[in-house]
Amino acid sequence: MEAAALAHTQSLSLLPRTAHSFPFFELRQSLPSSVAAISPFVEQLMRFILKFRSADGAESDIEMALYEALANAVTHGNGENSHKRVYVGCRCYMNGEVSITVRDEGRGFHSNAVPDPTLLENLLFTHGRGIYLMKTLMDEVSFEGGGSVVRMRKNSNSCATSQGNQDDNLSHNQHLRHRG
Repeated sequence: MEAAALAHTQSLSLLPRTAHSFPFFELRQSLPSSVAAISPFVEQLMRFILKFRSADGAESDIEMALYEALANAVTHGNGENSHKRVYVGCRCYMNGEVSITVRDEGRGFHSNAVPDPTLLENLLFTHGRGIYLMKTLMDEVSFEGGGSVVRMRKNSNSCATSQGNQDDNLSHNQHLRHRG
């Protein structure tokens, strides 16, 4: 199934500045409540995100958190009901910050009632790690609309690449000093 057939694009535009000092592009799409639609949708959205964010290794964090949010929306929120859709908004700031909103048509849930998967009594469960992963991988995660909306944010990485290169150079230089 073609990714374009899975996602319905509502808008793509350069929007005016807001409270942020950087302009952004925003993409709003929806996908059917089907587990099979998740991976192609994530691949498509990650291509969009990487146009505005330099690769720094955190793209896999964003991808995994997005996948988990969509899987929760499709399976738990909409109950894989083919008549329901999952709505996604993705805002990419020119400095590399990414903000993603996922909304389902379900009744929601109480995020504080979800058991902590790191507790000993929950370690062997085969489910219940999605919210934990989202919170671990993203810089901010919040639930709204009674739990039917999740907002996630990954901070700007505009300085990460240059800092990473400086760290790599420092470690390389230290390694050279120890060899000689």
